Amino acid sequence: MARTLEIVGERWTLLVVRDLLFGVRRFNDLQRHLDIPKAVLAARLATLEAQGLVERDARRELTLTERGRDLWPAVHALMAWGERHCNDAGPRRLFVHARCGTTLDHLGACPACGREPGPEELETRSGPGAEPLRDDAVSVKLREPHRLLAPL
Repeated sequence: MARTLEIVGERWTLLVVRDLLFGVRRFNDLQRHLDIPKAVLAARLATLEAQGLVERDARRELTLTERGRDLWPAVHALMAWGERHCNDAGPRRLFVHARCGTTLDHLGACPACGREPGPEELETRSGPGAEPLRDDAVSVKLREPHRLLAPL
């Protein structure tokens, strides 16, 4: 666990990974959506790139590698824990197995088919506890249903 936290345990890192899972691809969009200092974001991305979790394409857009996408269960578990223990209004975000249209349970499994689908098989939607807290372009786009990993 200590080795893992050396890579993803810095403040902001899992939020960057979460946003990349949500389909945010551009440095400026990440910076504005997370309201993170540019130098901190650059440092976090440099670590993620050096560890093989993130890569840039020819247009300098950021994507998660397979290794980065493998963090999905941990990111989902942390979000689900927060929804259960830190939010009385209900989940802010729902994750739906696109193949069968069923919302994942808090463990990340699809109750209809019994599988734990990966992020490429999921759609995200606003949940009953969603409140439009921010009005940056990424937050506005995230209010609409969309597939994870698909560019916003």
